[in-house]
Amino acid sequence: MATEAGPSGPHASERQRTSPWSAARPAGRASDAAGGSGGAKAAGLNWFDAWTRDLARDVSAEDLQRLFTRDTREAYRFFARGLDEERLAHEPIWRRIMLRVRQVFMAFTLKLSPARRSLYLIALLVALIGVVKLYRNFGTVQVPFGTPFFSITMLAPQWADGTFALFVSIILINLLLLLEVADRLSLKGELEVAREIQLAMLPTGTYAAGDAEICGVTRPANTVGGDFYDVLPLVGDPEGRVIVTIGDVAGKGSPAALLMALLLAVLRTLVDERLDACALVSRLNTQICRHSPGSRFITFFYGVYTPSTGALTYVNAGQNPPLLRRRDGTVDRLGSTGIALGMFEHSTYEAVDTNVASGDLLILYSDGITEAENPGGQPFEEGGLERFLAAHPNETPAELAPGILRAVEAHARDSRFTDDLTVLILKRPLGV
Repeated sequence: MATEAGPSGPHASERQRTSPWSAARPAGRASDAAGGSGGAKAAGLNWFDAWTRDLARDVSAEDLQRLFTRDTREAYRFFARGLDEERLAHEPIWRRIMLRVRQVFMAFTLKLSPARRSLYLIALLVALIGVVKLYRNFGTVQVPFGTPFFSITMLAPQWADGTFALFVSIILINLLLLLEVADRLSLKGELEVAREIQLAMLPTGTYAAGDAEICGVTRPANTVGGDFYDVLPLVGDPEGRVIVTIGDVAGKGSPAALLMALLLAVLRTLVDERLDACALVSRLNTQICRHSPGSRFITFFYGVYTPSTGALTYVNAGQNPPLLRRRDGTVDRLGSTGIALGMFEHSTYEAVDTNVASGDLLILYSDGITEAENPGGQPFEEGGLERFLAAHPNETPAELAPGILRAVEAHARDSRFTDDLTVLILKRPLGV
């Protein structure tokens, strides 16, 4: 999701949840007013002052010591996993060093993508060629031995001035690269665990609600994402009603995933209170406003489906309008009935009643589906969804949901997207 709505109409008097970037705009206009080369020089000085001030404030002797002790040891342990230390203990010291260097080098390079691995190896080869070209010849050098007045003469290679400094810089740059990659890979491992937890929060497989089948699928753009869907039966409800919901947190990655987890937790708590749709979404909006950053909002669709009659009561808080495809091929759009969650604490919402008849299909989706673009910049759009559904009239929700993701991939000609993709489908069969 790329945009955020602003206040309008009767909500203008409510508390507006604005981005923290807005506070920086006056300063930006002031700097623009300076103009000319003087403004450019001031900007350059400010940048240099900020850079050096951060170094003076944040870097200490303990930080530097930790960089070459604890951080380096942890990076080595990360890449040296798998070495047989007992076997190494019986090897000569020179062979132990070679084996350790080889292990770290192989583990590090294999963690890089093929393209980045190639670039890294080319950089090492170019650096090696540069060092070799600085070689002059063999010559004799005087090496102090024991006392300042006694030295021995040794035959050693001669290098051009500055070679030692270049060699040290290459070692330090590679050390920095190892530390950064180890940190990022450790973080990636933690995110993979977070991804597993996040996906475990969402329903899997097909849920049967009377004669209807419900199935959803999501694919985050990053390791974790901000899209979600849920299917919640109302326990103890005499009509056996089922909640179908989908939402999209503004942004991507870890911040969106955390807010998504918050919303799901609050939603499932409120569902147990048996509130009507409008009251539940209003309460949910209040909690999101109070416990989320002001720069974040969530588009959200909440529907209450009655399996015995096919009745559907829904509230659409700024979510892309779900498509209700009728058995005759016509399509109804379940449009917005209120603004996105998290924008105004006292927002109100309206509920709308419709019906999912035999042979009808309801598809809830996030904007990542319709906004996915092909290389020519053409988005998939709702038209792409409608064409796909028309071409697969007899497939089940469990077949349609992943099929839509494949269709979006085929349209974009890529399996990597800039936004999360989520689909939730409810379908009633014919003849009931």
